[in-house]
Amino acid sequence: MTAKRDLNSLSPLDGRYADKTARLTRCMGDAALTRYRALVECRYLLKLCAVPGVKIRRLKPSEKALLAKLPDLSDTEVDLIYAIETTGAGGHPPTRHDVKSVEYFLKSRLERTSMKDIKEFVHFGLTSEDVNNLSYALMLRDALRSELLPALAEIMKAVDALARRHADAPLLARTHGQPAVPTTFGKEFRVFHARLARQYAQLQGARICAKLNGAAGNYNAHFAAFPAADWRQFSRGFIESFNSGPGPGLECNPYTTQIEPHDSYAEVFDALRRVNTILVAFCQDVWRYISAELIVQRAVAGEVGSSTMPQKVNPIHFENAEGNLGLANAMLTFFSAKLPVSRLQRDLSDSTVERNFGAAFGHCLVAYQAVMNGLSRVSVSEEAARRELEAHPEVIAEGIQTILRREKAAAPYEQLSKLTRGRRVTAQDFAEFIDGLKLKPSVKAELKRLSPLTYTGLAGKLASGRR
Repeated sequence: MTAKRDLNSLSPLDGRYADKTARLTRCMGDAALTRYRALVECRYLLKLCAVPGVKIRRLKPSEKALLAKLPDLSDTEVDLIYAIETTGAGGHPPTRHDVKSVEYFLKSRLERTSMKDIKEFVHFGLTSEDVNNLSYALMLRDALRSELLPALAEIMKAVDALARRHADAPLLARTHGQPAVPTTFGKEFRVFHARLARQYAQLQGARICAKLNGAAGNYNAHFAAFPAADWRQFSRGFIESFNSGPGPGLECNPYTTQIEPHDSYAEVFDALRRVNTILVAFCQDVWRYISAELIVQRAVAGEVGSSTMPQKVNPIHFENAEGNLGLANAMLTFFSAKLPVSRLQRDLSDSTVERNFGAAFGHCLVAYQAVMNGLSRVSVSEEAARRELEAHPEVIAEGIQTILRREKAAAPYEQLSKLTRGRRVTAQDFAEFIDGLKLKPSVKAELKRLSPLTYTGLAGKLASGRR
């Protein structure tokens, strides 16, 4: 899906990155929020007309079909709802209230149908937050299902493929930035895949809490009008009726003030933030491997790497991802800290914050696409990795001293430390050291077989992902 860039936009999400976030706008943003509100209101009226103890006539099949279709608002209808709110339209003065404007619009549409006799049951007994919290819950669910989780799945698939392809390709591991012991490219990719998979599973199984219980969470208006109805059961059933298929879903929270406390929002945002933090670490590691020429980038014809240095192929996609991940995490952190806090039964400070969910998710999506773009252009240089390992024979010191411990040699750690610490050593140095030890010939042979290219332990098996 290609979107026209608005180069006068304040946010690059609607300007420079518009083509990357266009699909996300279908489930996030003001127009999407208006459509979700209409969906909740219409679904509510549909369910309300079937509640035992509620004295509303039952709907005809044609009326049910009309209510099911009504929330599919055209852009013109969304604009009309906005006009009802801001300037007045359709015989209504400006409401200065976005949810009330949706209510008035729906009533005006029902006025033209056989349901005009029940139009006053639109928004019956509800507070605006009953509609809003369900709309935002659906927004978050659908954005995760349709955009963010599939984008993450692509990254995980690519990283998994790298882990398998390079399972046994030796690589010099560095701890504290210094040569440590050998590992393999595949195992290091597997670490990131496993970390992402854990957070992905949490997002996939997320339950976003919602409520439908009136102005203070007690069903006051509902109970006053129809005390014989089981409003708690209705609320739970109504919220759960939006669930279908695998992936994130909605869960009824029966204990709220006027607002659902947003704790489950924070759970989602925190899981996303962990995903992004893992990806920041991944991008930085890949960046360092590229810098060390252990991973190489494919040059794309016609692209410019530097305005002055024509030879450069910069790791711009991983850098772009890192920046967007940081922006997203700053917003997600704020959401998690802010939204669960509201004065007494409610204040309105959450409202303007919730309107920015799309911005945080947009920066996530731009970042995920950048990671994939970066991965599509890189390849592992196993030859460069081998050369680096061969230049650091000292990395087998750990293995030698550990075998010497097994053989009960005197002070093996100290002996190897004296030989290697702070010094450049060669394979010949190790051979002479081993020859000078009082060991059985078979053990000396075992020690001499240790090599930076093969001293990788179970890294190859770990890279496979099998437990």
